[in-house]
Amino acid sequence: MFNKRINILFVLVVLHISITTLSNALVAIPIELLGYKITWAAFVFPLVVVATDLTIRLLGKSIAQKTIAYTYPLAIVSSILIVFLEGNPQSVAFRIGFASATAYALGILIDIYAFQFIREKYSAWWIAPALSTIISNVIDTYTFFFTAFSGSEDLYMASNWFEIAGNQTVLKIIIGLLFFLPAYGLLLNLLLKKITIQK
Repeated sequence: MFNKRINILFVLVVLHISITTLSNALVAIPIELLGYKITWAAFVFPLVVVATDLTIRLLGKSIAQKTIAYTYPLAIVSSILIVFLEGNPQSVAFRIGFASATAYALGILIDIYAFQFIREKYSAWWIAPALSTIISNVIDTYTFFFTAFSGSEDLYMASNWFEIAGNQTVLKIIIGLLFFLPAYGLLLNLLLKKITIQK
């Protein structure tokens, strides 16, 4: 049982680091979608909410807390390296790495603690992840963009971070609710059946 939990924890840490690092690599690449300024990271980061909620629901707060503890420093290092290797100034890479890890930890801590009572109180599986998708994305997105780009050497992002954060928040919530929430429901159902069969 102990080895199984260690293996699950390892997989979760790798998953969270991969999503966070990919998001940080893409957040430095701005695009315009239907006239709205966003970055490519908007299409990837909602996966963190799904992965976190599944972790808490299936394995409990203890595993989720350990996932954050192990992921936080590794996410900073990997993010800084990736963003710097993309050709960004060192100061930009450091700020993105620190901002991402901070927003990531904040969003996940909110998900672990603020929505735990909803999971326990309501039997409907979709209520907690839906609220988490909305509230966590608002908080962590604005935290990230302010920390990473306010007064940054990246002049485009420094000038447009507030607008991009707003557009990105809306897009992440839409993507999370329309695509990742249904996928979460299917995955949760499959995993619960698997766990029940194994018991």
